[in-house]
Amino acid sequence: MRVVLKDCLWESRDDELLVLFDPREVITLGDPDGQVAALFAELRREPRSPGELARSLAVSEADIADALDALDSLGLVEYEDHRWLGDPELDRRHHSNLAFFGTFSGLDRPRAEYLRRLRAAHVLVLGVGGGGSSLVQSLAGLGVGRLTLVDRDEVEPRNFARQFLYRHADIGRSKVDRAAEWVREYDPSIEVRAVDRWITGPDDLKDLLDGVDLIAGGLDGHPEAHLWVNEAAVRAGVPIVVGGMTRSQVMYYSVDPGKSACVRCDWENRADLGDASAEGFFERNRAAITVTNTLIGPLAMQIGSLVAYEALRYLTGFEPPVAAGCFVKLDLRTGLQPERQPFATTPDCPVCGP
Repeated sequence: MRVVLKDCLWESRDDELLVLFDPREVITLGDPDGQVAALFAELRREPRSPGELARSLAVSEADIADALDALDSLGLVEYEDHRWLGDPELDRRHHSNLAFFGTFSGLDRPRAEYLRRLRAAHVLVLGVGGGGSSLVQSLAGLGVGRLTLVDRDEVEPRNFARQFLYRHADIGRSKVDRAAEWVREYDPSIEVRAVDRWITGPDDLKDLLDGVDLIAGGLDGHPEAHLWVNEAAVRAGVPIVVGGMTRSQVMYYSVDPGKSACVRCDWENRADLGDASAEGFFERNRAAITVTNTLIGPLAMQIGSLVAYEALRYLTGFEPPVAAGCFVKLDLRTGLQPERQPFATTPDCPVCGP
């Protein structure tokens, strides 16, 4: 197979070759005899097989193999045939997605394979309101091949401050039906199902989990809705990614069944919070507290994007999830600086324990 050099800049300086791939850093390679620069030039000229490179540079194929392994460890090379899906229409549609995965690809990590995983994935989206409507749009843009959307609300004028998937003509329509319609209009190749349903417990999710690779979004309307989703997901072995907002914090978390603590683990420990703590007061009075929805458009898009990006980690494996078993909170009072807060673990958790 022919190897190609990724887009980068380089220059020789003394006995070294300076390489710029990511603008944040310069890679310095020892090159006293100029052979590395010559290899870069050959790869830049056109994709070449290891044998062709060995003949052009008058070195052994073993030396070329070692050099390519070194460049691969730095994320600078990949196989030419692995850069694209092979369908011109799909390659044009996913040009930016493929370019993104090119940052993480290598000789044994094809960028096209990451996208194939997305196109084969099935995501269950809970809620297509605030953050959920942005989440649907992000997942569709990434090319997730199958979406099941769940919601029970209708479009209202007050939604327009933060839910840009809907239009004035949609007022009074089922949100989930309109969201599914939007997906079909946006990309007819995505299989989408609309489920107009109230979720009143984990059993209401059981029949929706067949073939699902990930649950994303979040439910409101009941103080224990997050526990229902957690229980259904963990028992089915399906990862979940949830996002939301309190009055002054944007947050998201994920649960990787069998690998991370779950939401119930953390909830079980909330009873131990001191009487004087804000969290303890909130947890003891959660059912009685009514908070006006303060979510605005930019923050709804932030939540949808953060949840979609964490979902991307699970669905492709291009990097490990960063919010598994923890809250990632972005505080509005500190300029949305993120802070990680690990779940409290409960060894005998009734959901994920032995």
